[in-house]
Amino acid sequence: MLMRSLAIPRAEFEAGTGWQLKPEGACKGDVCIPLPETPGDDVDVRALAESMGLPLVAAAEYGLWAVGPEAIGGRALLSAEAPDLRLPDLDGNEFALSSLRGKKVLLYAWAPY
Repeated sequence: MLMRSLAIPRAEFEAGTGWQLKPEGACKGDVCIPLPETPGDDVDVRALAESMGLPLVAAAEYGLWAVGPEAIGGRALLSAEAPDLRLPDLDGNEFALSSLRGKKVLLYAWAPY
């Protein structure tokens, strides 16, 4: 979930992450994560991400933050370094993801199934 502020409305946090903030904690399906306190109408994303174990990254120079998905069961990436993907570009030339090393990159994947 991308944000321009770390203080956002509760409804925006719930819609963007899929977690419902209830008195018993943050819940998604049958899973609930206990929280020190139930957030009010506004959410401090930094504190909530820390309590829930969600990754939070900042591009402060652009005024952007992103909170990542949960890693319940320990299935999380150990680093933010992507493998060297090599795919053809729109002109058929090979493009190596590693050519962008050192730059911030957003990978968007889509499948029609």
